[in-house]
Amino acid sequence: MPQTESHTPERETEDAMKYWLIKSEPDAWSWDEQVAKGEEGEEWSGIRNYQARNFMREMKIGDRLFFYHSNKGLEVVGIAEVCKESTPDSTTDDPRWDCVWVKALAPMPKPVTLKDVKANPKLSEMSLVTSFRLSVQPVTAAEWKEVCKMGGIDPKTLKPV
Repeated sequence: MPQTESHTPERETEDAMKYWLIKSEPDAWSWDEQVAKGEEGEEWSGIRNYQARNFMREMKIGDRLFFYHSNKGLEVVGIAEVCKESTPDSTTDDPRWDCVWVKALAPMPKPVTLKDVKANPKLSEMSLVTSFRLSVQPVTAAEWKEVCKMGGIDPKTLKPV
């Protein structure tokens, strides 16, 4: 199978893929702006939290991300993918800060609100509930499938269901 940007050999199976949630204030960087960046994607810059930075350092090309609108909306509005692994953040000269590049893959047919996530017992341990303020968070495979189901999207094909 020819290698593509979003499928490195170590990410050939769904089990090897990791899942994440990234947050953005829609008035600072919205889902529509992310979509407009196309295949090139955009640097996920400006993160100044060590735990969030370390999560980005763990990300691999092809990992999937929930794109979450924070402050206004408080909802998962789309699915993105890591298209470039951790590099120095171009918005600072401080070498401590890294970022990944992400590209939009699919809108969430039905945005999944924080209220809905909190109301779902299957998601009671999700970082969005337990570590709400963290801007980059891990998501388990089971959480990924559940949020996709709630949003009306197939977790594998990213097609509406």
